Order: sequence, then structure tokens, then C-alpha cells
Amino acid sequence: MATNPTTMKPSGLAWRLVRDRLLTEEQANFAITESLRRHEPFIRYLVEQKMLDSRRIAIAASHEFGVPLLDLAAIDLADLPLTLVDEKLIRKHRALPLFRRGNRIFLALSDPTNDQALEEIRFNTGLATDAVLVEEDKLAAAIDRAIDAQDTTMTDLMDTDLDNLDIANEDEEQRDDSDVNVDDAPVVRYVNKILVDAITNSASDIHFEPYEKYFRIRFRQDGLLREVANPPLNIAGRLVARLKVMSRMNIAERRVPQDGRIKLKLSRTRDIDFRVNTLPCLHGEKVVLRILDSSSAQVGIDALGFEPEQRDAFLSAIAKPYGMILVTGPTGSGKTVSLYSAINILNKPEVNISTAEDPVEIQVPGINQVNVNTKTGLTFPAALRAFLRQDPDIVMVGEIRDLETAEIAVKAAQTGHLVLSTLHTNDAPQSLTRLANMGVAPFNIASAILLIMAQRLTRRLCPHCKQPEDVPREALREEGFTDEEIEEGITIFRPVGCQRCNKGYKGRVGIFQVMKVSETIGRLIMEGGNSLQLADQAAREGVADLRQSGLRKVKAGVTSLEEINRVTKD
Repeated sequence: MATNPTTMKPSGLAWRLVRDRLLTEEQANFAITESLRRHEPFIRYLVEQKMLDSRRIAIAASHEFGVPLLDLAAIDLADLPLTLVDEKLIRKHRALPLFRRGNRIFLALSDPTNDQALEEIRFNTGLATDAVLVEEDKLAAAIDRAIDAQDTTMTDLMDTDLDNLDIANEDEEQRDDSDVNVDDAPVVRYVNKILVDAITNSASDIHFEPYEKYFRIRFRQDGLLREVANPPLNIAGRLVARLKVMSRMNIAERRVPQDGRIKLKLSRTRDIDFRVNTLPCLHGEKVVLRILDSSSAQVGIDALGFEPEQRDAFLSAIAKPYGMILVTGPTGSGKTVSLYSAINILNKPEVNISTAEDPVEIQVPGINQVNVNTKTGLTFPAALRAFLRQDPDIVMVGEIRDLETAEIAVKAAQTGHLVLSTLHTNDAPQSLTRLANMGVAPFNIASAILLIMAQRLTRRLCPHCKQPEDVPREALREEGFTDEEIEEGITIFRPVGCQRCNKGYKGRVGIFQVMKVSETIGRLIMEGGNSLQLADQAAREGVADLRQSGLRKVKAGVTSLEEINRVTKD
């Protein structure tokens, strides 16, 4: 004879809620009956029907099952390993992957006894599963935010869609299957997986490198190269051919370097461009792909890493109606992102902005962007001359490489235009002497340039595993900290390494030297002052050099002393 649910004595969590006087026995039985009828979890029913606050339920569950309660507000959703679990399972069971430790994955659940969720995810991932107790309403909101923020489901790309990724640049006419089968399905799938893995791991470059006895693939992550794969040497030719087809290169030409581009469509709203270059080496062609993600230009001025006074100086300079702003640093120091952060601030319907780049790395709507092509005569000087006949307000030159480009840019800055550009020098004062050495008249340099900004990128310490270390006072003094700073007390952190980071670091941040061209510095330029004299005057005016800016990041716990030494120490 069947038992009437309304006469059953509540058990488990329901009995705990009754015992804690959060529900009456009748309410608990009613909730159990209705949740079963609706095929809905008991806790979810209580929250959705507003019978009980989710916080109280979570505390009761924590006491009942002896599971610690985690506050999801303390979790950075960007760090969650969502690619480990299928989105359908996450939504079906409301089980949010929090982190992975070895072969175990920890899942946020509002009901830690949800064995069906744990078992199904264990079977799907091949990982042991552990439940972490969280509040039901916060869990639902966190799942929506985390999945929406991904913009595209990388799990899908890494599984069934790898054979059919949308490659915009493939051209049937470029193929020459007589030599190598570029449509070999395993090769197509392998190359697609490498591209997707690079995007997932926030790599900036991918290196495909052939050697005599092996072939390796490396990702550049946070500025350093890391080996990720060693495919069989006998498929090296097919891998390279596949990449050349995707980037519309001539696959029959192996004697000279070639340049190309790949557009990878990840979703309806997100495309990733790759700038591709091949280089003939001793044992085959090396291929390097630079990942050009337009979203990197949308980080905003506050995310670059400026100190407050540096940020104010930069914003003040780009607000001027005319003059030149130079950003200087080595390749890969983030100059393009800094310039485009400024361009995004200036990009308004009432201004005309034109850029000349080699090549255009970040595409921005509302800006007239020109790819420099020396083969056709479209050089930087030619593009600049054309810009000045197109009624510009703001002009960006990808790089000042020669006297002709420098002179046209300076004249544009002197005739009512705001000019942004880059230069390859070590610091801000050296940029001024570099222009003089090119042949630009000192008077023009002093009158045209508003501000010069030198920058480097340094790796951020992982906030989850960094640890303080003891550094002797004398060592701190030798590194460049002042006696006042040492007396106040400085906590230096070191990298450790965990599942959420790359050897103790996660992401990068800029360090800057932001130097305004003051009247005194302008006078020094016209008098023929060298870079040392300019640097001394900048220091007297309170301009922090790259080393000092880096030490401020160390003092703030953003990065480590060894990382600043790697980036700035002579």
C-alpha cells in the first residue's frame, strides 16, 4: 500500500530545516511533494517559491552534510575551467566547475548530495568529482554570467566542430594537392585544435618549428614561449601546407618568406585574426602566427597599468587638438594596444581618424585603416600624404622608420592634427635623440611633440598562489627602493604556481615612463642635449623611469622583483 507523501516524516535536509524551525513539518512535506511532481530539485523549489532564503538553506545544508559553504562572490568567474564540462551538463545539473586539482574537478552545487550530477560529470570528463556547497540563487546567476562571458563555447570547438571551423581565407585556387594532401582530415583537425588551444590559453603567438629530428609547437604566453606539442616529423610538411592554404599563401613556394592572414570565426559575434609568416629554415619552413584579437583593444585605459599621474598625463595629451604623441618600446611591449586604447577614447562621430599600419592588427569600426604595402608603393609617407588631403583630425602612423615619415608626421602635428605613432627605442629620452639622429630639426621636435611614453609588459603574479618572501634591507636598497620606503615596510611577493596560472603568473600589466615635453626639455632639445641630459631633466620634473615604475608594481604586490629585473635591469 502506497504511503501518502503528506504523512511521511521529512528526512535529510528537509528534516534539518524543520528541526532548525525554518520550515514546519507540513511545509516541508508540501515542498517535497510539489518538487517531486514538478521533477524539480527540492532546494530549487524552495528558493523559486520564496518559501525560504537560499542563504539559510545553504547554512542548514552545510551543518547537515558537514560540507564547507563557499561564497561565490569571492570567485573570479574568468578563471573557471568551463571548458572541462559540457555546457549542457552545467545547465542541466546547475553544477559550476570551480577548479581542477590533478585528476579531480571541484563543482559548485547547492545540493552536495546530488549524486546524479557528480556521476554524470565524472563519466563525461573522466575526472573524479567533488561537491562544493554554494547558495542556490547565487549559483544560477554565476552560471549565466560565466557562460555568457565566454561568448563562444570552446568545448564545442574542441570536439565536434574542429573539422568544420569557419576559416574565412581559404582559397581553392591556392591548393596544389599534387605534392601534399592539405585536406587530410586528421591534419585539418590537429591544426584547428592548436589554434583553438592557443586562443583558450590566451597565447599571443604560435610557433611551428621544424628541426632535423623533431618538430615542435610553442605558444607565447605572458611574454614567454612554452612548448605545447611535438607532432610526428613526417606530418610537418602537411601541417605547414595546411597553414599556408588557410592564410592564402602559395604552397608550392618554399624558398622565400611569405606573409598571410587567417580569419577564424568562433561564433556569430567573435572573430579572431591571425597574422601568418613563413620563413625557410635548414629543415623546412618555420611558421609563426600572431593572434590578433580585437577585444584586446577594448581593455580600457584603466586596465593598462598606469600610475595615477601617468594616466592623467596621457589623457591630457590625447585631449589636445594637435601635436604628436609617441609610444616607444621593443616588439611585443604592448604599444599597439596602448595606441588603440587612446583611439577608442577619441573615436567619435565628429572626428575623422585615419591610421596607416603594417599590417592593420586590430580592426575598429569608425576608423579609416590602411594596410601599408611597399610592393605597390603604398608606403607610410604615401599614406600620410593621402591622409592630409582627406581632412583628418587624428592620424595614427604604425611606426616611424625613416626621415621622410618622421618629417611628414611632424609637419602634420604642427598644422593642426593630432598624430599618434610608435618608435623603437629603449626609453622616452632616447626617442628624442633618435629623431634628431634621423635628421629631424631639433626645433621641429621640440615644437611638435607633446608626450613620449616608453613601456614594457611584465607578468602579473597569480593572486591565488603568490607568497611573501623575506628580502634583506640591503638587497632592497640595491634594487632601487628608497630608505623611506624600506622604513615604511615593503612586502615582496614571489611566484609559486597553481592550477589557475602559468608558473605563478597570470596575465600581464604595463609599466610606463610617461614624459611630457616641457619648456625646459624643449630648450634642451634645441640646444642639442643628449639622452642622458634629457633623462636627468625628466627625473628632476618627477618623471618615473621604467625601473621606478616597475618597483612600484613590486611594492603593490602586482608582480615580482625577479620579473621586474628580467624586464628592466641592464
